[in-house]
Amino acid sequence: QVQLVESGGGLVKPGGSLRLSCTTSGRTFNAYAMAWFRQDPWKAREFVAAISRNNDTILYAVDVEGRFTISRDNAKNTVYPQMSNLKVEDTANYWCAGDRDHDKWDTPSRRRRSSYRYWGQGTRVRVST
Repeated sequence: QVQLVESGGGLVKPGGSLRLSCTTSGRTFNAYAMAWFRQDPWKAREFVAAISRNNDTILYAVDVEGRFTISRDNAKNTVYPQMSNLKVEDTANYWCAGDRDHDKWDTPSRRRRSSYRYWGQGTRVRVST
């Protein structure tokens, strides 16, 4: 079983920046598509960003595009979102998700929660004055 551990959450003022990390166990991280999802208490879990195993496909939710940057360091088995210009509406619990990547994955698949078998425990981000 692949294990994912998120870290880096915290309290940030509007307009501030934060970087989350997700470290994955095992020796197959290089073959995995990774994604971030988030959920706040009043809405369903939603897609945030995704990255393919070779960085050739990167996707963002409309609400975060231009402010969040997803990247991965395969040597560290870690994927990041660098989050800047944070807004109050970015407040949520953030989850890292992953599964083995393949060429048949299309954009809708990479945006769906059900596409990913492995999930971390989540990390909380709060954007507030």
